[in-house]
Amino acid sequence: MRKILIVGAGGGIGKAIAEQLSETGHELFLLSSQPETLSHLKNATMLNADFMSDDWKGEDFPETLDGLVYCPGTINLKPFRALKPEAFRADFEINVIGAVKVLQAAFKALKAGNSPSVVLFSTVAVAQGMSFHSSVAASKAAVEGLAKSLAAEWAPTIRVNVIAPSLTDTPLAAKLLGSPEKEEASAKRHPLQRIGKVSDIAAAASFLLSEQSSWITGQTIGVDGGLSQVKL
Repeated sequence: MRKILIVGAGGGIGKAIAEQLSETGHELFLLSSQPETLSHLKNATMLNADFMSDDWKGEDFPETLDGLVYCPGTINLKPFRALKPEAFRADFEINVIGAVKVLQAAFKALKAGNSPSVVLFSTVAVAQGMSFHSSVAASKAAVEGLAKSLAAEWAPTIRVNVIAPSLTDTPLAAKLLGSPEKEEASAKRHPLQRIGKVSDIAAAASFLLSEQSSWITGQTIGVDGGLSQVKL
């Protein structure tokens, strides 16, 4: 049984990861603004979720951690001309600075863990340029750069990898999938002809957190229905 910290565990992808890891017997430490959605989980401890505040230090983290997943993200899709600098700063704060704060607070516990593994999240829009994605793609590209730097700096003890999903059926993406027509149009853009499910992403995260992936670090793995690599 591994000790795993999940930040943003109440959202679509974070919740799916937490549920999958709970079912396989891991001990979970959860940061979530929606703790009521996680009360059914086994072996789960809720921690102080206010990690974006200036005085948060992660004091209630356990002494050892075998894995960490940072799930918070944004979908801020607008034309570049309509985005003010504040929008870029807001996306960067959530996607990058939040991850930095959690990783710094958890470093000691991760270093003491058993084959520790970190999983961060990017987006397919970093690898494949997409209209209206400039703000989120800029901050997620920074996440990929952070992960590669930490994979080098923290080797050989702590592995750091990134999952880059395409559009996934989550509450965050609800506006993009608000009708059968929108969902069908989105599915047709992908070589595998469907949008992502949270279980697709959770399976990839579970693998990267496990010792089965012990020779993988510094990677960005696309879980995107082939969108980033295959042209129909």
